[in-house]
Amino acid sequence: MELIFPQDCDRHRRIARERFSKWRHFECKKMNFMMKQHNESAGRYSQKQNSGHSTTAEEASVHSSRRDFLKLAGTAAMVSWAIPAAAQSGELDAKSKLKTRKLGGLEVSELGFGAMSISGNYGPPTDRAQGIRVIRDACERGVTFFDTAEVYGPYTNEELVGEALAPVRDKVKIATKFGFKIDGTNGLDSRPERIRRVVDESLKRLKTDRIDLYYQHRVDLTVPIEDVAGTIKDLIKAGKVLHFGLSEPSAKTIRRAHAVQPVAAIQTEYSLIERSVEQNGVLQTCEELGIGFVPWGPVGQGFLPGKMDVNAQSKFDPKTDLRATFPRFSPMVMENNQPIIELLTTFAAKKGATPAQIALAWLMAQKPWIVPIPGTTKMDHLRENMGAVNVSLTPADLREIDTAFSRIEIYGGRMDVKQMAQIGQD
Repeated sequence: MELIFPQDCDRHRRIARERFSKWRHFECKKMNFMMKQHNESAGRYSQKQNSGHSTTAEEASVHSSRRDFLKLAGTAAMVSWAIPAAAQSGELDAKSKLKTRKLGGLEVSELGFGAMSISGNYGPPTDRAQGIRVIRDACERGVTFFDTAEVYGPYTNEELVGEALAPVRDKVKIATKFGFKIDGTNGLDSRPERIRRVVDESLKRLKTDRIDLYYQHRVDLTVPIEDVAGTIKDLIKAGKVLHFGLSEPSAKTIRRAHAVQPVAAIQTEYSLIERSVEQNGVLQTCEELGIGFVPWGPVGQGFLPGKMDVNAQSKFDPKTDLRATFPRFSPMVMENNQPIIELLTTFAAKKGATPAQIALAWLMAQKPWIVPIPGTTKMDHLRENMGAVNVSLTPADLREIDTAFSRIEIYGGRMDVKQMAQIGQD
Protein backbone atom coordinates (compact mmCIF):
# COMPACT_ATOMS: atom_id res chain seq x y z
CA MET A 1 0.00 0.00 0.00
CA GLU A 2 1.29 3.44 -0.91
CA LEU A 3 2.50 5.55 1.99
CA ILE A 4 1.53 9.20 1.71
CA PHE A 5 3.63 11.60 3.73
CA PRO A 6 2.90 15.16 4.87
CA GLN A 7 4.73 16.85 2.02
CA ASP A 8 2.24 15.28 -0.42
CA CYS A 9 -0.86 16.69 1.32
CA ASP A 10 -1.10 20.03 -0.49
CA ARG A 11 -0.66 18.33 -3.86
CA HIS A 12 -3.36 15.74 -3.13
CA ARG A 13 -5.80 18.36 -1.86
CA ARG A 14 -5.15 20.54 -4.93
CA ILE A 15 -5.70 17.60 -7.29
CA ALA A 16 -8.93 16.66 -5.51
CA ARG A 17 -10.25 20.22 -5.75
CA GLU A 18 -9.34 20.47 -9.44
CA ARG A 19 -11.02 17.14 -10.26
CA PHE A 20 -14.20 18.11 -8.43
CA SER A 21 -14.27 21.54 -10.07
CA LYS A 22 -13.91 20.01 -13.56
CA TRP A 23 -16.58 17.39 -12.84
CA ARG A 24 -19.01 20.01 -11.53
CA HIS A 25 -18.38 22.26 -14.55
CA PHE A 26 -19.04 19.36 -16.94
CA GLU A 27 -22.24 18.35 -15.12
CA CYS A 28 -23.55 21.91 -15.20
CA LYS A 29 -22.85 22.25 -18.95
CA LYS A 30 -24.58 18.92 -19.62
CA MET A 31 -27.60 19.92 -17.56
CA ASN A 32 -27.86 23.30 -19.30
CA PHE A 33 -27.71 21.65 -22.73
CA MET A 34 -30.43 19.15 -21.81
CA MET A 35 -32.62 21.93 -20.42
CA LYS A 36 -32.17 23.97 -23.61
CA GLN A 37 -33.23 21.00 -25.77
CA HIS A 38 -36.32 20.37 -23.69
CA ASN A 39 -37.27 24.04 -23.61
CA GLU A 40 -37.01 24.29 -27.41
CA SER A 41 -39.13 21.15 -27.87
CA ALA A 42 -41.67 22.38 -25.37
CA GLY A 43 -41.79 25.78 -27.09
CA ARG A 44 -42.57 24.20 -30.47
CA TYR A 45 -45.27 22.08 -28.86
CA SER A 46 -46.95 25.13 -27.25
CA GLN A 47 -46.87 27.12 -30.51
CA LYS A 48 -48.63 24.31 -32.39
CA GLN A 49 -51.22 23.91 -29.68
CA ASN A 50 -51.97 27.65 -29.57
CA SER A 51 -52.23 27.94 -33.37
CA GLY A 52 -54.57 24.94 -33.62
CA HIS A 53 -52.08 22.72 -35.47
CA SER A 54 -51.94 19.05 -34.63
CA THR A 55 -48.94 17.63 -32.75
CA THR A 56 -47.07 14.41 -33.27
CA ALA A 57 -46.98 11.65 -30.65
CA GLU A 58 -43.28 12.31 -30.16
CA GLU A 59 -43.90 16.01 -29.40
CA ALA A 60 -46.68 15.11 -26.97
CA SER A 61 -44.35 12.69 -25.25
CA VAL A 62 -41.73 15.41 -24.83
CA HIS A 63 -44.30 17.73 -23.27
CA SER A 64 -45.66 15.14 -20.83
CA SER A 65 -42.19 14.13 -19.67
CA ARG A 66 -40.89 17.67 -19.17
CA ARG A 67 -42.18 17.95 -15.61
CA ASP A 68 -40.57 14.62 -14.72
CA PHE A 69 -37.34 15.82 -16.29
CA LEU A 70 -37.35 19.00 -14.20
CA LYS A 71 -37.86 16.96 -11.05
CA LEU A 72 -34.97 14.70 -12.02
CA ALA A 73 -32.73 17.64 -12.86
CA GLY A 74 -33.42 19.27 -9.52
CA THR A 75 -32.68 16.05 -7.67
CA ALA A 76 -29.44 15.53 -9.60
CA ALA A 77 -28.32 19.05 -8.82
CA MET A 78 -28.98 18.59 -5.13
CA VAL A 79 -27.12 15.30 -5.04
CA SER A 80 -24.10 16.70 -6.89
CA TRP A 81 -23.75 19.48 -4.33
CA ALA A 82 -24.62 17.39 -1.26
CA ILE A 83 -22.06 14.64 -1.79
CA PRO A 84 -18.99 16.81 -1.22
CA ALA A 85 -20.62 18.47 1.80
CA ALA A 86 -21.47 15.15 3.43
CA ALA A 87 -18.00 13.79 2.80
CA GLN A 88 -16.40 16.89 4.27
CA SER A 89 -18.54 16.82 7.42
CA GLY A 90 -17.85 13.14 7.94
CA GLU A 91 -21.49 12.41 8.65
CA LEU A 92 -21.23 8.68 8.12
CA ASP A 93 -23.42 7.56 10.99
CA ALA A 94 -26.72 7.16 9.11
CA LYS A 95 -26.34 3.39 8.92
CA SER A 96 -24.14 2.91 11.96
CA LYS A 97 -25.19 0.41 14.58
CA LEU A 98 -23.02 0.27 17.64
CA LYS A 99 -21.74 -3.10 18.71
CA THR A 100 -20.88 -3.87 22.31
CA ARG A 101 -17.60 -4.49 24.11
CA LYS A 102 -16.67 -5.80 27.53
CA LEU A 103 -14.87 -3.81 30.21
CA GLY A 104 -14.13 -6.67 32.52
CA GLY A 105 -17.66 -7.88 33.29
CA LEU A 106 -19.35 -4.64 32.19
CA GLU A 107 -20.90 -4.67 28.72
CA VAL A 108 -21.12 -1.28 27.00
CA SER A 109 -21.35 0.24 23.53
CA GLU A 110 -18.11 0.16 21.54
CA LEU A 111 -18.00 3.95 21.66
CA GLY A 112 -18.86 5.85 24.82
CA PHE A 113 -19.55 9.50 25.60
CA GLY A 114 -17.40 11.68 27.87
CA ALA A 115 -19.58 14.37 29.42
CA MET A 116 -16.83 16.47 31.04
CA SER A 117 -16.64 19.26 28.46
CA ILE A 118 -20.35 20.06 28.83
CA SER A 119 -19.55 21.55 32.24
CA GLY A 120 -16.33 23.30 31.23
CA ASN A 121 -12.66 22.25 31.36
CA TYR A 122 -12.27 22.64 27.57
CA GLY A 123 -13.90 26.05 27.53
CA PRO A 124 -16.87 27.65 29.31
CA PRO A 125 -19.79 25.41 30.31
CA THR A 126 -22.40 24.95 27.62
CA ASP A 127 -26.09 25.67 28.03
CA ARG A 128 -27.65 23.03 30.27
CA ALA A 129 -30.50 22.27 27.88
CA GLN A 130 -28.04 21.86 25.01
CA GLY A 131 -25.91 19.51 27.10
CA ILE A 132 -28.93 17.34 27.87
CA ARG A 133 -29.90 17.29 24.19
CA VAL A 134 -26.43 16.11 23.14
CA ILE A 135 -26.39 13.33 25.75
CA ARG A 136 -29.87 12.14 24.80
CA ASP A 137 -29.01 12.27 21.10
CA ALA A 138 -25.96 10.12 21.78
CA CYS A 139 -28.20 7.64 23.57
CA GLU A 140 -30.67 7.58 20.68
CA ARG A 141 -27.77 6.81 18.33
CA GLY A 142 -26.81 3.74 20.33
CA VAL A 143 -24.34 4.95 22.97
CA THR A 144 -24.92 3.12 26.26
CA PHE A 145 -21.81 4.21 28.18
CA PHE A 146 -21.59 7.68 29.74
CA ASP A 147 -18.69 9.09 31.75
CA THR A 148 -18.76 11.86 34.38
CA ALA A 149 -17.14 12.74 37.75
CA GLU A 150 -17.98 14.63 40.93
CA VAL A 151 -15.18 17.12 40.25
CA TYR A 152 -16.60 18.14 36.85
CA GLY A 153 -18.39 21.40 37.52
CA PRO A 154 -17.91 20.50 40.34
CA TYR A 155 -21.05 18.42 40.86
CA THR A 156 -23.07 20.00 38.03
CA ASN A 157 -21.92 17.47 35.45
CA GLU A 158 -23.23 14.55 37.47
CA GLU A 159 -26.53 16.38 37.92
CA LEU A 160 -26.83 17.02 34.20
CA VAL A 161 -25.95 13.43 33.27
CA GLY A 162 -28.44 12.14 35.83
CA GLU A 163 -31.24 14.30 34.46
CA ALA A 164 -30.45 13.48 30.83
CA LEU A 165 -30.37 9.72 31.38
CA ALA A 166 -33.12 9.33 33.97
CA PRO A 167 -35.75 8.33 31.35
CA VAL A 168 -33.47 5.54 30.03
CA ARG A 169 -31.53 4.66 33.16
CA ASP A 170 -31.98 0.89 32.81
CA LYS A 171 -30.69 0.95 29.22
CA VAL A 172 -27.38 2.71 29.90
CA LYS A 173 -24.25 2.39 32.02
CA ILE A 174 -22.96 5.36 34.02
CA ALA A 175 -19.36 5.77 35.13
CA THR A 176 -18.33 8.43 37.64
CA LYS A 177 -15.27 9.14 39.76
CA PHE A 178 -14.15 10.10 43.25
CA GLY A 179 -10.83 11.18 44.72
CA PHE A 180 -10.28 14.90 44.21
CA LYS A 181 -10.76 17.38 47.00
CA ILE A 182 -13.49 19.82 46.02
CA ASP A 183 -11.83 22.81 47.67
CA GLY A 184 -10.01 24.52 44.81
CA THR A 185 -6.63 22.96 45.62
CA ASN A 186 -6.82 20.08 43.13
CA GLY A 187 -5.59 17.90 45.99
CA LEU A 188 -6.45 14.24 46.47
CA ASP A 189 -8.53 12.51 49.14
CA SER A 190 -9.38 8.81 48.86
CA ARG A 191 -9.84 8.06 52.54
CA PRO A 192 -12.40 5.26 53.00
CA GLU A 193 -14.70 7.46 55.08
CA ARG A 194 -14.79 10.07 52.33
CA ILE A 195 -15.47 7.45 49.64
CA ARG A 196 -18.43 6.14 51.65
CA ARG A 197 -19.80 9.66 51.99
CA VAL A 198 -19.33 10.91 48.42
CA VAL A 199 -20.76 7.78 46.80
CA ASP A 200 -24.15 8.60 48.34
CA GLU A 201 -23.86 12.19 47.14
CA SER A 202 -23.06 11.04 43.59
CA LEU A 203 -25.97 8.60 43.62
CA LYS A 204 -28.30 11.44 44.54
CA ARG A 205 -27.00 13.77 41.84
CA LEU A 206 -27.16 10.99 39.23
CA LYS A 207 -30.75 10.17 40.21
CA THR A 208 -29.94 6.47 40.49
CA ASP A 209 -29.59 3.67 43.02
CA ARG A 210 -26.30 2.27 41.66
CA ILE A 211 -23.15 3.39 39.89
CA ASP A 212 -22.19 0.99 37.11
CA LEU A 213 -18.48 1.87 37.16
CA TYR A 214 -16.83 3.79 40.01
CA TYR A 215 -13.29 5.04 39.34
CA GLN A 216 -10.68 6.38 41.69
CA HIS A 217 -9.92 9.57 39.72
CA ARG A 218 -6.25 9.73 40.70
CA VAL A 219 -4.14 7.50 42.93
CA ASP A 220 -3.83 9.02 46.43
CA LEU A 221 -0.42 8.04 47.81
CA THR A 222 -1.52 8.84 51.37
CA VAL A 223 -4.07 5.99 51.28
CA PRO A 224 -2.97 2.42 50.45
CA ILE A 225 -4.65 1.28 47.26
CA GLU A 226 -5.66 -1.90 49.09
CA ASP A 227 -7.79 0.23 51.45
CA VAL A 228 -9.44 1.96 48.50
CA ALA A 229 -10.15 -1.35 46.76
CA GLY A 230 -11.50 -2.83 49.99
CA THR A 231 -13.88 0.11 50.42
CA ILE A 232 -15.18 -0.31 46.88
CA LYS A 233 -15.59 -4.03 47.54
CA ASP A 234 -17.89 -3.19 50.46
CA LEU A 235 -19.87 -0.75 48.30
CA ILE A 236 -20.29 -3.47 45.66
CA LYS A 237 -21.62 -5.85 48.33
CA ALA A 238 -24.06 -3.11 49.38
CA GLY A 239 -25.27 -2.74 45.77
CA LYS A 240 -24.30 0.93 45.49
CA VAL A 241 -21.48 0.21 43.03
CA LEU A 242 -21.37 -2.53 40.40
CA HIS A 243 -17.79 -2.32 39.05
CA PHE A 244 -14.45 -0.83 40.15
CA GLY A 245 -12.15 1.30 38.01
CA LEU A 246 -8.92 3.29 38.27
CA SER A 247 -7.93 6.42 36.37
CA GLU A 248 -4.29 7.14 35.47
CA PRO A 249 -2.71 4.44 37.70
CA SER A 250 0.59 2.66 37.21
CA ALA A 251 0.74 -1.01 36.23
CA LYS A 252 1.93 -1.86 39.74
CA THR A 253 -1.05 -0.11 41.35
CA ILE A 254 -3.45 -1.93 39.03
CA ARG A 255 -2.11 -5.29 40.17
CA ARG A 256 -2.30 -4.38 43.85
CA ALA A 257 -5.88 -3.13 43.57
CA HIS A 258 -6.99 -6.07 41.42
CA ALA A 259 -5.76 -8.53 44.06
CA VAL A 260 -8.30 -7.09 46.54
CA GLN A 261 -11.22 -6.25 44.24
CA PRO A 262 -11.29 -7.15 40.53
CA VAL A 263 -10.81 -4.02 38.43
CA ALA A 264 -13.18 -3.74 35.46
CA ALA A 265 -11.62 -0.79 33.65
CA ILE A 266 -8.66 1.55 33.53
CA GLN A 267 -9.11 5.07 32.21
CA THR A 268 -6.04 6.89 30.92
CA GLU A 269 -5.32 9.32 28.12
CA TYR A 270 -4.55 7.40 24.93
CA SER A 271 -4.58 8.56 21.33
CA LEU A 272 -2.43 8.70 18.22
CA ILE A 273 -0.56 11.59 19.83
CA GLU A 274 -0.33 10.13 23.36
CA ARG A 275 0.77 6.50 23.55
CA SER A 276 2.54 6.20 26.92
CA VAL A 277 0.33 3.29 27.99
CA GLU A 278 1.90 1.18 25.26
CA GLN A 279 5.32 1.53 26.92
CA ASN A 280 4.63 1.76 30.67
CA GLY A 281 3.01 -1.65 31.07
CA VAL A 282 -0.56 -0.44 31.62
CA LEU A 283 -2.07 -1.91 28.43
CA GLN A 284 -0.10 -5.11 28.88
CA THR A 285 -1.39 -5.47 32.45
CA CYS A 286 -4.98 -4.88 31.34
CA GLU A 287 -4.69 -7.60 28.72
CA GLU A 288 -3.10 -10.02 31.16
CA LEU A 289 -5.73 -9.49 33.88
CA GLY A 290 -8.79 -9.21 31.62
CA ILE A 291 -9.36 -5.53 32.40
CA GLY A 292 -11.00 -3.16 29.93
CA PHE A 293 -9.42 0.11 28.86
CA VAL A 294 -11.18 3.47 28.40
CA PRO A 295 -9.10 6.12 26.60
CA TRP A 296 -9.91 9.68 27.56
CA GLY A 297 -8.76 12.41 25.20
CA PRO A 298 -9.10 10.02 22.22
CA VAL A 299 -8.84 12.86 19.69
CA GLY A 300 -5.91 14.49 21.44
CA GLN A 301 -7.97 16.91 23.56
CA GLY A 302 -9.28 18.49 20.37
CA PHE A 303 -6.01 18.60 18.44
CA LEU A 304 -6.31 15.61 16.10
CA PRO A 305 -9.43 16.74 14.16
CA GLY A 306 -7.18 19.42 12.65
CA LYS A 307 -9.56 22.33 13.15
CA MET A 308 -7.59 24.14 15.84
CA ASP A 309 -5.54 27.22 15.03
CA VAL A 310 -1.87 27.07 16.07
CA ASN A 311 -2.46 30.14 18.27
CA ALA A 312 -5.56 28.68 19.90
CA GLN A 313 -3.98 28.61 23.37
CA SER A 314 -3.98 32.41 23.51
CA LYS A 315 -7.79 32.23 23.52
CA PHE A 316 -8.06 29.60 26.26
CA ASP A 317 -9.28 31.04 29.55
CA PRO A 318 -7.30 29.42 32.41
CA LYS A 319 -10.44 29.58 34.54
CA THR A 320 -12.44 27.36 32.19
CA ASP A 321 -9.93 25.57 29.94
CA LEU A 322 -7.32 23.16 31.31
CA ARG A 323 -5.37 23.33 28.06
CA ALA A 324 -4.37 26.94 28.77
CA THR A 325 -1.31 25.62 30.64
CA PHE A 326 -0.68 22.38 28.74
CA PRO A 327 2.63 22.42 26.79
CA ARG A 328 1.12 20.60 23.83
CA PHE A 329 -1.06 23.59 22.99
CA SER A 330 1.61 26.30 23.01
CA PRO A 331 1.95 27.99 19.58
CA MET A 332 5.43 26.64 18.87
CA VAL A 333 4.49 23.07 19.76
CA MET A 334 1.25 23.31 17.79
CA GLU A 335 3.22 24.46 14.76
CA ASN A 336 5.77 21.68 15.15
CA ASN A 337 3.03 19.06 15.38
CA GLN A 338 1.25 20.08 12.19
CA PRO A 339 2.77 17.17 10.20
CA ILE A 340 0.49 14.93 12.32
CA ILE A 341 -2.57 16.82 11.08
CA GLU A 342 -1.37 16.73 7.49
CA LEU A 343 -0.80 12.98 7.65
CA LEU A 344 -4.22 12.31 9.21
CA THR A 345 -5.98 14.60 6.73
CA THR A 346 -4.45 12.81 3.76
CA PHE A 347 -5.12 9.34 5.11
CA ALA A 348 -8.70 10.25 6.06
CA ALA A 349 -9.37 11.49 2.52
CA LYS A 350 -8.29 8.11 1.15
CA LYS A 351 -10.75 6.36 3.48
CA GLY A 352 -13.64 8.77 2.85
CA ALA A 353 -13.56 9.83 6.51
CA THR A 354 -12.40 12.70 8.71
CA PRO A 355 -9.23 12.90 10.82
CA ALA A 356 -11.28 12.58 14.02
CA GLN A 357 -12.93 9.41 12.72
CA ILE A 358 -9.57 7.90 11.80
CA ALA A 359 -8.25 8.71 15.29
CA LEU A 360 -11.22 6.97 16.94
CA ALA A 361 -11.25 4.02 14.53
CA TRP A 362 -7.53 3.52 15.15
CA LEU A 363 -8.11 3.24 18.90
CA MET A 364 -10.98 0.77 18.49
CA ALA A 365 -8.80 -1.32 16.17
CA GLN A 366 -6.03 -1.70 18.77
CA LYS A 367 -7.86 -4.12 21.09
CA PRO A 368 -11.46 -5.42 21.34
CA TRP A 369 -11.59 -4.35 25.00
CA ILE A 370 -10.82 -0.67 24.33
CA VAL A 371 -13.77 1.77 24.48
CA PRO A 372 -12.98 5.42 23.65
CA ILE A 373 -15.15 8.14 25.24
CA PRO A 374 -15.02 11.21 22.97
CA GLY A 375 -16.97 14.14 24.32
CA THR A 376 -18.55 17.16 22.68
CA THR A 377 -21.12 19.89 23.18
CA LYS A 378 -22.10 20.03 19.49
CA MET A 379 -24.49 17.81 17.54
CA ASP A 380 -22.39 17.84 14.36
CA HIS A 381 -19.31 16.71 16.25
CA LEU A 382 -21.34 13.94 17.88
CA ARG A 383 -22.50 12.70 14.49
CA GLU A 384 -18.94 12.85 13.19
CA ASN A 385 -17.64 10.86 16.15
CA MET A 386 -20.37 8.25 15.73
CA GLY A 387 -19.35 7.82 12.11
CA ALA A 388 -16.05 6.34 13.28
CA VAL A 389 -17.72 2.96 13.82
CA ASN A 390 -18.24 2.76 10.04
CA VAL A 391 -14.54 3.26 9.30
CA SER A 392 -12.85 -0.08 8.73
CA LEU A 393 -9.09 -0.09 9.15
CA THR A 394 -7.36 -3.14 7.73
CA PRO A 395 -4.11 -4.54 9.14
CA ALA A 396 -2.40 -2.89 6.19
CA ASP A 397 -4.02 0.45 7.09
CA LEU A 398 -2.82 0.15 10.69
CA ARG A 399 0.71 -0.67 9.53
CA GLU A 400 0.66 2.32 7.21
CA ILE A 401 -0.44 4.65 10.02
CA ASP A 402 2.15 3.30 12.45
CA THR A 403 4.94 3.49 9.90
CA ALA A 404 4.06 7.06 8.97
CA PHE A 405 3.78 8.14 12.62
CA SER A 406 7.13 6.54 13.44
CA ARG A 407 8.74 9.05 11.08
CA ILE A 408 7.18 12.06 12.81
CA GLU A 409 8.54 13.54 16.01
CA ILE A 410 5.78 14.46 18.47
CA TYR A 411 6.39 17.55 20.57
CA GLY A 412 5.03 18.76 23.91
CA GLY A 413 3.85 17.15 27.14
CA ARG A 414 0.20 16.23 27.48
CA MET A 415 -0.44 18.10 30.75
CA ASP A 416 1.29 20.66 32.96
CA VAL A 417 3.70 19.80 35.78
CA LYS A 418 1.03 19.94 38.51
CA GLN A 419 -1.27 17.58 36.63
CA MET A 420 1.51 15.19 35.67
CA ALA A 421 2.58 14.89 39.32
CA GLN A 422 -0.64 12.94 39.93
CA ILE A 423 -0.20 10.54 37.01
CA GLY A 424 0.92 6.91 37.29
CA GLN A 425 1.98 7.13 40.92
CA ASP A 426 2.92 4.04 42.95
